Amino acid sequence: MKKEQDKKGTRTLGEVIGQFEGKKICVVGDIIADIYIFGKPYRLSREAPVVIVKFEESKIYPGSAGNTINNLLALGAHVYPLGFIGNDNAGKKLMQYFSQHKNIDIGGLIMHDGETVTKTRILAGDTHTSKQQVIRIDKDSNRPLSRPEKTMLMKKLKAIAPLADAFIVSDYGHGTISKEVIGFMRGLAKRKIVVGDSRYGLAAFNGFTIVTPNESEAYRLSGLGEDHNINVVGKTIMGTMKLKALLITRGNKGMRLFVGDRKIYDIPISGTDDVTDVTGAGDTVCSTIALSLAGGADFYTASRIANYAAGVVVMKRGTATVTVQELEKAIGNQGKLQ
Repeated sequence: MKKEQDKKGTRTLGEVIGQFEGKKICVVGDIIADIYIFGKPYRLSREAPVVIVKFEESKIYPGSAGNTINNLLALGAHVYPLGFIGNDNAGKKLMQYFSQHKNIDIGGLIMHDGETVTKTRILAGDTHTSKQQVIRIDKDSNRPLSRPEKTMLMKKLKAIAPLADAFIVSDYGHGTISKEVIGFMRGLAKRKIVVGDSRYGLAAFNGFTIVTPNESEAYRLSGLGEDHNINVVGKTIMGTMKLKALLITRGNKGMRLFVGDRKIYDIPISGTDDVTDVTGAGDTVCSTIALSLAGGADFYTASRIANYAAGVVVMKRGTATVTVQELEKAIGNQGKLQ
């Protein structure tokens, strides 16, 4: 196993990051609304032994594949999103949010009559303290996607395919990623970069360029118990999925990268292990991997950049993004920009 300092990429980290701006990335996946409700606890309820939280404000952000899109925009990419948004209040706010950006083609955002999938987080805390999450309430769409809607998505995907430098498949289990989408992306991976991220269906991403599971997802994907070494897990996955590379994110243990048949690289955690919030960190990893590979990086260099990017966003609360300036600062602070 190679340590991070044992190998230099074909391009420096600074050179790769300098190529981010304007890269054309297509994201196809489940776009949801992350709703944050902030309040101040001020007394106990008479109805039950619970704290009453007085409402202060609410905010809505793009979540899941939407967060991947948002990360790409923050890093200077030109984004082609493909997914479904409900024709409701949450969906309209998401569409308004994306419409404010100049580097996005919103023609692939399909509004339908179902409800937008939402994750509502209620955070409470005193005026001069950090607010903590009290509860999360998830709401799925009230109907499955129809065959005509899925056909429309495929039509748009085929139209965008020649334009994009790289693709991200972001599957959170809400129905956007069909067998047809996966089959098309598998064929596309023979000539273009396809990054796969799936909460439940990674095994179907056989033949993609690279997939980026976290450690628990990797163990499930391999079919091995957690008593097995992570290297055995990675080799098992690489032996069955016909990937060019596999990047396993491991929280405060950093990342483990598998390339081809034999190469394994250990990438230590970037920054501190005193994490604030891991929400959306996997989306950041996918975004920076796709952008780095599109910018000419090898898998090792791309993974290092993704590691630094994840180290930035986990220090932010909520669904967060990283900018090029923040990324360069994080890398520069550790003397690794070259």
